[in-house]
Amino acid sequence: MATVMGEAPDSGPMFDGVRIGRPAAGALRHAGYRALPDLPEDLDELLSLHGVGPKAVRILTEARNTRRSW
Repeated sequence: MATVMGEAPDSGPMFDGVRIGRPAAGALRHAGYRALPDLPEDLDELLSLHGVGPKAVRILTEARNTRRSW
């Protein structure tokens, strides 16, 4: 995959194994999050990040609840 100088490589639609879409995954990584446990307890706080919408928050909430039940 080629990148333009100064641009980060495309990180794809996955965040910690959860398919949330390319814009949301990129926004979370850009904000410094690397995995579900890194995210704030109140995931609605992520809505302030450009690229993260209600659908991504819903998917992340479901993923976190599923992992906690293991």
